[in-house]
Amino acid sequence: MQSQDVAQRPAPPSPTGLVVDVEQAEAALVEHYPRLVRLAYLVLPPRLGRSRRVLTAHALTQRALPRNRTPAPVIPAQSTGRDGDPGYALVRLQVLRTALEAGLPLTAKAWPKRSQLPPLLPHVWGLKLFPRSGGADELALDQRLSTLSGPARAVYALRGLERLTDDGVCKVLAEVGVADPEGAVLEADGIPAQYGLLDSPEFDPCSLQARPTDLMRRRQHLKAALAAGAALLVCGALLGLPGEGWGPEGAAAPPYARNPAAQAALDPSKLTRMPPAAWRSSARTDFSVWPARGDLTGDEALLRRALAVWARPGETVQVSVTPGTLSGGPAGPPQLLYAGTVDAARVVILYDGLRIARYAEPKDGTQGAALDFARVDGAGRAEAGAVVLGRSDGNVRYLTAPWVKKAAERDLMKPRSGAMDLTLTDGVTTPLAGPALRSGPCTSWNVLQVTDGARTRLLTDLGELVPARLTTGRPGSPREVSGAAALRTWQPFACSLGTVRSAGVRSVNAWAFNEQPLPDASGSAAWVCTRAETWRGGGARVLAQFHTPGGAYGAAAAKAENVPACGERDPHVLAGVLWKSKAGDWYLLAAGGRETASIRATGGVNGVQQGSLLTVPAEQGAQAQLKGTLKDGRSLRGLG
Repeated sequence: MQSQDVAQRPAPPSPTGLVVDVEQAEAALVEHYPRLVRLAYLVLPPRLGRSRRVLTAHALTQRALPRNRTPAPVIPAQSTGRDGDPGYALVRLQVLRTALEAGLPLTAKAWPKRSQLPPLLPHVWGLKLFPRSGGADELALDQRLSTLSGPARAVYALRGLERLTDDGVCKVLAEVGVADPEGAVLEADGIPAQYGLLDSPEFDPCSLQARPTDLMRRRQHLKAALAAGAALLVCGALLGLPGEGWGPEGAAAPPYARNPAAQAALDPSKLTRMPPAAWRSSARTDFSVWPARGDLTGDEALLRRALAVWARPGETVQVSVTPGTLSGGPAGPPQLLYAGTVDAARVVILYDGLRIARYAEPKDGTQGAALDFARVDGAGRAEAGAVVLGRSDGNVRYLTAPWVKKAAERDLMKPRSGAMDLTLTDGVTTPLAGPALRSGPCTSWNVLQVTDGARTRLLTDLGELVPARLTTGRPGSPREVSGAAALRTWQPFACSLGTVRSAGVRSVNAWAFNEQPLPDASGSAAWVCTRAETWRGGGARVLAQFHTPGGAYGAAAAKAENVPACGERDPHVLAGVLWKSKAGDWYLLAAGGRETASIRATGGVNGVQQGSLLTVPAEQGAQAQLKGTLKDGRSLRGLG
């Protein structure tokens, strides 16, 4: 398809009559180099892999200088700072033209263009360079852009980075030789306009992370260079990866270790498989007693590819790791939890006692494997209730624990609407709307409700493999969110879960630590602190929220990270907020837990009050410091 999008014809002559000198073009390239490289990176085909896309984007930008004086192209309206600069417009056209050419397939009938070949310069020996990872939104946008043709990606990039109108975009594409600019604009319209994400480090090829290449393979290459015959054998083994479809080890990188433990970990026949009823008699109820399920548990070729990619993922594999999780291969044969077809992919779920690993490859045999890791050490029955099998079109599908008898979908923001039952087929749920990749206003938050015997639990998708458990109650003795009171506690604060996406969260507890009468006699406001605990132990996030009667959402009053407040070790919390009454009067409202003996405010607002509540008149925009005293005499500082 892409071969038809970029016509093989030179750019039309400039009607402006301007001529650009090499020095003028060089000045524009140097000044706007980061933007031009980002533009090239976004337009280049994702199949190149992140590391090669980075080097290719830099190479194409550095080769964009004209050889001599060149007619300037028409400059569509663009943002201030580059307006009217014919040098920038010329260099940008050359970058776009070569980036689109790089996406054309190589054919036997046509001599390859320079942009279609791996760049000679810049080149880095011994390191792999790739942009820093963004959040879940950036990952979702990158996946959506990978489905577009090269001209459509160019449309999206010109709109987002250059702020061009559709007419301006069409003019630019016509000048670089795109046969159907209007069609490319229509194709790009199918992707949500999240242009602000293009400024993320996810798409910045100038701010890079470095990792070593395969060290053992480099040593083998050095030895192979000393003997011509050995070099031929080694190069044939390392470079003989399948050109189409999936080979014996799929998207895995060449082997780097030959020892019994490593070989055993790559052997699908040595995978641990638990009997279906093992969990009923086991002293443990966690992932270690899950049976192997799915329609492809006997597909040794698929399992071999999954194990090989886990041990050594190739450059084309999309790898995601939750914070605090190691991404190396298993120390020995892992346990098989699932192997089957999920929507348009073949999925394998493995467990090594410390991590859950999810391998997914396209069902149609094309390239594009994904490998995801999540840390789950110390999981109990409550945390080992479900694993994410896959996400598609905003929906999520789970694999539930063998002890789960019933699964349902519930909107956390509508506690009175009840739960909608989900069908369980060999532990796999029907799809439910997931909140992890949602953008725009938060109007609902769907969670998974699982029932195992007499207990009902709520689990929420936070963009990772293992959903987080939701609880409520005083720290140290939390309860499941199953009753009406617990559901009402979470209702105004459901959307605040979006602040802890992709943070390796294990559980989130909501504790209503106090209630405060409002000074205008309009009712009482609830003070709730939510604490997100992580699988790695550190990095816990605490959020104190304030909810007034009739309000749909809670207001964040204070937040902190890596503090013991609102937790099992220190359940005490103190927070305040500036509040405006209906009459227009401002007050400082503050609250601590029930064990608070007094609260004092200093700074922009001064006041002291006995007990666990403080109400002081204040001015708009005033800032105050809060200190409290507990009934046992210990001091208490305000959160945040």
